[in-house]
Amino acid sequence: MVRTLLGHPRRTARTGPGVHAAVRIPGRGPGPLGENDRMSRRKPAPRRRTPAPAPAVTAGSPCPCGLDASYGACCGRFHAGTGATAPTAELLMRSRYSAFVVGDAAYLLRTWAPEARPATLDLDPGTRWTGLEIRATTDGTAFHQRGTVTFRAGYVQDGEPGVLDEHSRFVRHDGAWVYVDGDFPED
Repeated sequence: MVRTLLGHPRRTARTGPGVHAAVRIPGRGPGPLGENDRMSRRKPAPRRRTPAPAPAVTAGSPCPCGLDASYGACCGRFHAGTGATAPTAELLMRSRYSAFVVGDAAYLLRTWAPEARPATLDLDPGTRWTGLEIRATTDGTAFHQRGTVTFRAGYVQDGEPGVLDEHSRFVRHDGAWVYVDGDFPED
């Protein structure tokens, strides 16, 4: 499944540690393992490195979206759901990125276009988002009904760094910007 930062659920299927098992051939009593028994053993999967936990984000912390403001004065006010909504598609995209950083699945669902919104969203606790770069925007202001934002987001998953490039589409729904979907440009 294709994964997206601001839209589709990330892949959740993971292989777990291997199982140690020896299958005895019926009629054989206990004793040394035969050739069939050795072949039925699975080796354990290598242990994955757990990434260091991200520092806790508080209202006074720098906002994870990268703007020069505190989280509480920037994206946190949108996450709180106290009536404020992002005034542009870019600010909605930034606030959705910050929601991934802080693990706010409710905000992500609330800011998803109803026709494209999944019933649930399971965020991967093994992913730590490390930075956001806005590459381009089109429309998406108070004077528009549609807009796009192209961005690059860095992350660490299972100890391995990665980058997600996405070209996201946004529309206004009941006066507020919402995420519709995204494409993944090839470099």
